[in-house]
Amino acid sequence: MSEPLNRPALRAPAPGWATEADVVVVGSGVAGLTVALRCAAAGAKVTVVTKARLDDGSTRWAQGGIAAALGEGDTPAQHLDDTLVAGAGLCDEQAVRMLVTEGPDAVRRLIDTGARFDADDDTGEILLTREGGHHRRRIAHAGGDATGAEISRALVGAVREAGIDTVENALVLDLLKDASGRAAGVTLHVMGEGARDGVGAVHARAVVLATGGMGQVFSATTNPAVSTGDGVALALRAGAEVSDLEFVQFHPTVLWLGPEAEGQQPLVSEAVRGEGAYLVDADGARFMVGQHELAELAPRDIVAKGIMRRMREQGAEHMYLDARHFGARMWEHRFPTILAACRSHGIDPVTQPIPVAPAAHYASGGVWTDLRGRTTVPGLYACGETACTGVHGANRLASNSLLEGLVFAERIAADITAAAVGTAPAATAERPSIPAPTPQSAAADASAQGGGGALLAPEARYAVQRIMTSGAGVLRSAESLARAAGQLDRVQDEAVETLQRDRKTAEPGVETWEATNLLLVARVLVAAALRREETRGCHWREDRPDRDDAAWQRHLLVTLGPDGSLGVRTTDSAAFPSPTTRPETESHP
Repeated sequence: MSEPLNRPALRAPAPGWATEADVVVVGSGVAGLTVALRCAAAGAKVTVVTKARLDDGSTRWAQGGIAAALGEGDTPAQHLDDTLVAGAGLCDEQAVRMLVTEGPDAVRRLIDTGARFDADDDTGEILLTREGGHHRRRIAHAGGDATGAEISRALVGAVREAGIDTVENALVLDLLKDASGRAAGVTLHVMGEGARDGVGAVHARAVVLATGGMGQVFSATTNPAVSTGDGVALALRAGAEVSDLEFVQFHPTVLWLGPEAEGQQPLVSEAVRGEGAYLVDADGARFMVGQHELAELAPRDIVAKGIMRRMREQGAEHMYLDARHFGARMWEHRFPTILAACRSHGIDPVTQPIPVAPAAHYASGGVWTDLRGRTTVPGLYACGETACTGVHGANRLASNSLLEGLVFAERIAADITAAAVGTAPAATAERPSIPAPTPQSAAADASAQGGGGALLAPEARYAVQRIMTSGAGVLRSAESLARAAGQLDRVQDEAVETLQRDRKTAEPGVETWEATNLLLVARVLVAAALRREETRGCHWREDRPDRDDAAWQRHLLVTLGPDGSLGVRTTDSAAFPSPTTRPETESHP
């Protein structure tokens, strides 16, 4: 028997096709593909589902590199210290210790998979650089500033060589569960034609969410268009807990394209500052000097705040990153991708300072997991930016993201394969049925699911982005967040009212599903940001400018109720609790 449909779900046509696997991995970045490769190597039947092409996720956009204690004199203990400092008191130290200890060997295994990092021509040693918050050179890079593209190339090649089943151009919709409430697969929509097109289902005993971030919840972001929080939204609808969603990292140095620029913006890697570039205002003054011992290489939250403060003081729309002293040769060899991006927008960093401003970059929070990547829903795992492992705390240390995806992917694969998921064909397992909403039940669905049956029109995506940018961006306050919460509620209420009144909603499709997912993660982010009445890491409350360890050195965990309400609770400390010791949540409509 299947689990009753008693939770919010995206309105979608009934699946017209189905396939079987032991493990379904949703996402094709460093996290997802590493899980897939390790599980397949252990004999599991794996299907990888990805929203665009295999190499179109956030990983390929990573410029700076991957952090690990690989250099002479560096140690995991030093890497741990830098990570804890950047995380502003909210890192789970056990998770960080595991990350930095297992990280170097995980990077070496990535190299064995085929990734080629920049190395010294004479010695063959991997070249390492520094980024913000690191006291040592420990960032391995590839192609100068194309590390993510090289990692993606190597992993995609390995997946194809291994013959792993892949479903490209597919948006995941919702989790399937068996009668006991365990994950049993996913529904998805394939954008294309062929044997697997339209809405279908992948039945599997283990589901791994590696869908990347949710940067598209803001108007300006470094994230690709596919980063619409689909994994976090799916997990919430499935009953999983999410944590720390208020900690959205705004990258300090994003190429400023004008006040009306929206969507994905070109990133100017922190590695440019690591190699000696300066942040200056219009008068050429280095305003980060004296604000932190590392000046331009302070943790990202500190640099972003420094830029925003100077912008406010001067009434400016951006600051500048000055690396003219690099010279043409260094720009061409060390940062060719950034050089090309700047020049394509009319800026030549060889002769001009680069206009920069903060933009949404990375979600330090996500679906809560333990040290093996397990969520609070049995059989459902999360990895990479989709997950909240406790590694990043209140502010991710630069270039720890690729490492986290790599290390936790290996731990997830070990946990899945240890459970011997491949001992019997998936087809022999009982399939959960997949109820399909009918037009006659639309109004009832909307009422019972708190609007879960109501889809947003595609244009609502832009309304959500502008609400979030205005009320929950780099600068926040109780007033701005309350305003944003009210506006988001109105967006949802209008969709529900239309469904209840007219018995119809926006047409199911990729754009409406994405807009609906964005609204859900936006609601959770704002609810958490309102609750956290302090400034910590990348959460900057103008009305609460001080860090308050006595009250807030703890995490916020959020769940979505069957009626669409949000349940919010706090942990007792910076360490995540055991899944067996969770108290009841407080309900907030």
